[in-house]
Amino acid sequence: MVIKMPFKRILLIKPRGRKGLGFSADVIPIGLEYIAASIERIADNLNIIDMEFEKHPFQHFLDIFHPDLVGITMSATDHNEGLRLAKIAKRMGIPTALGGYHPTAMPDELLSRPQVDIIVRGEGELATKELVQKGSPDGVLGVSYKEDGKIIHNKDRPLIDNLDSLPFPARHLRRHKYKDHMSNNGRELDVISMSRGCWGRCIFCCEPMMNKSRQRFRSPENIMQELLEIVSFHDGNPLSIFVTDPNFMGDPKRMDCLCDLLQKHELDITFSVMTRVDNIVRHPELVKKMCDSGILSYELGIESSNPRDLNNVKKGITLDMQRKAVGILRANGANVSGTFVIGLPGQSEEEIKQFPAYAKKIGLMNCAFGIATPFPGTEFYDNLEKDGLIFERDWTKYDELHSVFKLNPMSKERLEELETYCMARFWTLNTLLDGARVLQKRSDNKISSKDFIDDVIAKIKFARNAGYDVKEEGFEDQIRVVLDAIVDAEIDEKERKICAHDVIEMPKFLKILGSQIIQITLTYNGHAPVSYIIKTTNKSVEYIKTISGKLNDATIDINIDLNEVINSINDNSSFNPMDTFISLIKQTRNPKGIWNVLRLCAALIIDFSHSYIKDKASNVIKYD
Repeated sequence: MVIKMPFKRILLIKPRGRKGLGFSADVIPIGLEYIAASIERIADNLNIIDMEFEKHPFQHFLDIFHPDLVGITMSATDHNEGLRLAKIAKRMGIPTALGGYHPTAMPDELLSRPQVDIIVRGEGELATKELVQKGSPDGVLGVSYKEDGKIIHNKDRPLIDNLDSLPFPARHLRRHKYKDHMSNNGRELDVISMSRGCWGRCIFCCEPMMNKSRQRFRSPENIMQELLEIVSFHDGNPLSIFVTDPNFMGDPKRMDCLCDLLQKHELDITFSVMTRVDNIVRHPELVKKMCDSGILSYELGIESSNPRDLNNVKKGITLDMQRKAVGILRANGANVSGTFVIGLPGQSEEEIKQFPAYAKKIGLMNCAFGIATPFPGTEFYDNLEKDGLIFERDWTKYDELHSVFKLNPMSKERLEELETYCMARFWTLNTLLDGARVLQKRSDNKISSKDFIDDVIAKIKFARNAGYDVKEEGFEDQIRVVLDAIVDAEIDEKERKICAHDVIEMPKFLKILGSQIIQITLTYNGHAPVSYIIKTTNKSVEYIKTISGKLNDATIDINIDLNEVINSINDNSSFNPMDTFISLIKQTRNPKGIWNVLRLCAALIIDFSHSYIKDKASNVIKYD
């Protein structure tokens, strides 16, 4: 690369196509915002473009901004899309620089492409700043580049020890108002990083490669200063903030001080964090303080119910720790999520099928089951590559929803079906009710039926967006797996009884509906029907259960053809209550059945209307 004048017009890009379980919360490109904040004072023109939300093609932004450097953040799943954008920029003679986990792990492969000029390895703020100032990668620590057809790797840049020295992310450059796609809580969404790295050495994790198994921390005062800036940026509206730290409780003393600051300022913020099981168990008093400070959603790396797996992946936890950690969080009214890794060497099909039952047994309220994925740069990848077991080189399949390495005797197709099976077996109505029941500990109020259904819909949409579009192949088999899992889940549910009327505010609904046996039957392409049976009285929900087949004595019989549901999703058809009502009437076979359907619809309408009016009144009081 020829040395030139400093880069002055910078275009930072997040490609479209970041999919899969690993990126479920990766909505706001905070990494690019950190880069932008570091170079803002030395650039004449600086823009961040999130192609996931843009309606214009990439060429449009090249034409209006005329950049002299295009920087692209890249993950494994948007590998192809990132290279496509780099090719468009290179066609116009614009130098390109790639950054992120994926380019850091495989700079040689990416630099072998003619459209890639520069790779920024590891932390990008200081390296990018020096690169922009010099207008050349020559001698810039942490940068790889090409010169006369030869790939050159400059020495690694030392990790940034003083994270407080970094300017806050350039949120003012956002072109979109991001929403929390994992809930319908009405809060505005933002993201913050309070530390970097993790001292853990899990063999499947990218952190040991990116941060050398070191964790560095910002001071509580610096974090609080940014939080106040975020609140101002959102005009004081209620916020839901996702914390990117892979090990949130890595320094308990700092967290204790941060909680003091949060309680002093009384901000209307709820936080979602990722932390280790062992940290929760060692510091139960701090957990209570964190929950009292608005840190209410926790994601734990459970990984497996087999100690063998935990040892093999160097997780450093025990089954007893898993159980205790979940119990501590539930006791404090926290929202507890867990992640499992399926498809690790040595796991059997029967073992994997029991993971969702184990998750419910220890009390997890949310759960994800990701297929073991060997990301480049990890110990897991190196071990499998050495043994020649990795068969898939399409990086878009590295989404934790596809199998990419050989696992005998289980086939690739069967393992991918088991991921679907685990999700379907875990997410039962009882699981949703259990979660709502735990969260009641902080409000002492039952959830409205409207809010409960809204939450269910949000979770369905999230699951669809996270996995459906990357599993289109063999989708018919996936649906059959779901139906099998629904029936098998009834085995788990016999051990826990949760009364819906104890969790959901529904006296008006039940009084209008009265004594009914509601049957909701799912059918699909010749598969044996699967039915949800709900028995109600005018005061309670006596039971909810799942059966294979159908009852003959249901008073309200609702049949759902999954073929039609899938077609409506593919066609992006909107939900029409009137069409649903007409469909229910058509399914009834006698006047009494029609009357029961009318009662059900009336109960829903009145209950939802009551909830809507109550919410409106509450908001008026709150903001007056």
